[in-house]
Amino acid sequence: MVKKVIFIKNALVLTATSLLLRLLGVFFKVWLAKIIGSEGIGLYQLVFSFYVLVATFATGGISTAVTRLIADELILGRQSGVKKIMKRSFALTLFIAALSCIIIFIFAEPIAKHFIGNINACPSLRILCFSLFFMGVSSCIKGYFIARRKTLPPSSSQIFEQIVRLAAVFLLVSRYHHLGIAYSCAAVLLADTIAELSSCLYLYLFYRNDVNRLSSSGGRSAPPFSVFSKILHIAGPITGGRYINSGLRTIENILVPKKLIEFGIKSDSALSFFGIIKGMALPILFFPSTILNSITTLLIPEISEANATNNHLIISRLVSCVIKITLLIGLIFGVIFYVCGEQLGILIYDDLSVGTFIKYLAPLVPLMYLDSISDGILKGLDLQMATFRHSVLDSSARVLLIYFLVPIYGQTGFLAIMYLSNILTCYLNMRRLIRETKIKIGVLNNLLLPTTYAIGGTLITASLFNELNLSHLLYVTLVAAFSVGLYLAFLFVSKIVTKEEIQELIR
Repeated sequence: MVKKVIFIKNALVLTATSLLLRLLGVFFKVWLAKIIGSEGIGLYQLVFSFYVLVATFATGGISTAVTRLIADELILGRQSGVKKIMKRSFALTLFIAALSCIIIFIFAEPIAKHFIGNINACPSLRILCFSLFFMGVSSCIKGYFIARRKTLPPSSSQIFEQIVRLAAVFLLVSRYHHLGIAYSCAAVLLADTIAELSSCLYLYLFYRNDVNRLSSSGGRSAPPFSVFSKILHIAGPITGGRYINSGLRTIENILVPKKLIEFGIKSDSALSFFGIIKGMALPILFFPSTILNSITTLLIPEISEANATNNHLIISRLVSCVIKITLLIGLIFGVIFYVCGEQLGILIYDDLSVGTFIKYLAPLVPLMYLDSISDGILKGLDLQMATFRHSVLDSSARVLLIYFLVPIYGQTGFLAIMYLSNILTCYLNMRRLIRETKIKIGVLNNLLLPTTYAIGGTLITASLFNELNLSHLLYVTLVAAFSVGLYLAFLFVSKIVTKEEIQELIR
């Protein structure tokens, strides 16, 4: 009972934190888009894609490895092993961060000129490399607190970090944006570095206070390298997968504007299209997945524990519930985004083109949510090598398709590639998950009927409010609220979702 209460409390904390962070992130992107425009957002996304690539070295799968290894140590009562794991994790991530920082700082200019394809990225690259140290340490500490079932320190640190980031961005970008997008991007990355430093110090204070309460007795006698090998066993495939995937995605992001130019689109328009898709439309589409990501983060130690004790029944129940919830949430919000996409673009960004692309990508929402959730669950089952292979296959296919199709079909070709990519990764991850956990997904009750209810309820609601002369805010709010209400009513009446299932999920 106590464990259940802790899990629910942690889920609520993570969900509330994620919602707040997503909202702050949306407001940040809206403000930034107004200041530097979609072209500036496009350049920022290019730099940020490289930022993600190098950050993979400093963080990678170490956070997941720390969570799983410390969860195992705590179950076995070997608390001094926790401190040993944390020391080795800190050492590993700082070594990798230092190596990455030196390389980036020295070769920033050729990377910006020849790899990213825009010399304006050079100042940003030299600034961002210093944040890798703080990011790496923070990721280790977050993994520690997730294993300890304490979500308040990492959650509050994320809020603190975002507040510092927003304050620094507003101050720096407002001061330097008139000098051009190169200075604007550098200002944003400097703000990111300041925020990462602040968050790292904040988290470390919580960590020292908590870890000092652990007993120093009961430690393992294994040599230090056994800890390193265990960390690398888990983090290696995850980090490798993320790095290769990030590398391929970075290549993809750099290729898109170049291949659109080959298609015949002007350079600034190509960068604007990239900024709209990656920096403006996709964050809106992923916003409702906040609660799903929170649950998956908390389920990693639960699934790891059940997997370690060969409790396949609990694994099957957990996975089945989460997949069903993911499908139901993804379907209704996919339809809502399709119906209200144009209004959302005008409401949030005052840009109809953003809304148009939200509408075009809305049918992918259920697949994107399923892909993200299944990927996290597979890693909790120690199947990171499977997700590694899937990521490499998907990213390689995307790069090849972009290289050959976008110069011929332009924007339409890129959108088609996004559809093919999401279908492929969702299929691969779900196929492996079903095979490992033996869960069953009913096509009628989990897919066809919910899809019918989502489309029917949303279209009925939208047709009623279309007759009224409502503002964009009121229209989107009412359509979303009434559509979700009708959808839930249909699900309960048809017994696709039952009271017993909700009770079982809580248990």
